Amino acid sequence: MNIDRQQVFVWSLNVRLFHWLNVIAITLLILLGTIILNAKLIGVTTDGKILLKTVHVIVGYVFALNLVFRLLLGFIGKAHERWNKVLPFHQDFIKALAEFKNHKKPVYKGHNPAGKLMVFALLFLMSTQLISGLVIAGTDIYYPPFGKYFAESIAIDKEALEDIKPYSKDNVDDAAYKTMREIRSPFITAHVYGFYSLLLLIPLHIFGVIIAERREKTALVSAMITGYKYLPKKDGN
Repeated sequence: MNIDRQQVFVWSLNVRLFHWLNVIAITLLILLGTIILNAKLIGVTTDGKILLKTVHVIVGYVFALNLVFRLLLGFIGKAHERWNKVLPFHQDFIKALAEFKNHKKPVYKGHNPAGKLMVFALLFLMSTQLISGLVIAGTDIYYPPFGKYFAESIAIDKEALEDIKPYSKDNVDDAAYKTMREIRSPFITAHVYGFYSLLLLIPLHIFGVIIAERREKTALVSAMITGYKYLPKKDGN
């Protein structure tokens, strides 16, 4: 049966730019992270590992700024930029999820209920990676925003912080260094588990988009490029 559809604007330029920059940044971070995790296995030198971590952190800054922009946009943006349109926390969500599971509602202007759950899970994991990654960058290669603080905390001579470099014990107090490593340990754990969780959720997200497009036929994929979905003319949501 042919359904008469209309072009409806849904995703703003802000949301689309965030989405695709996020895709690029996360893809690069996963590739770099995989190499770093297997550096010893594939014979990466110490200098090579430092270079990989440096590039990983630089890409991480892009990822972090992009994510912070999106988090703020959820509070100050318009329409489907806002969290009440994107996250599964509105009053009628349980009812909407039940309708979705029972195929009672054929199309959605924004995310369907399953999509909202996925967005929340991805945002939570990305926020975990952002926070843990910044701490690790500060304790591992002494990069901002926490690098100077941690360098000072382990320095024997606090006037010679430039001597403190990754994988070097020059000007480093062993006891303070051990304490710093203990502080960073839970952040490493969170970062690694977040990494593996993203490896699981990202394919599920892609699979869910394919299923939703086949079910709703609203040009879901191209909408994240053009901003427009194609909804039945009688659909008022």
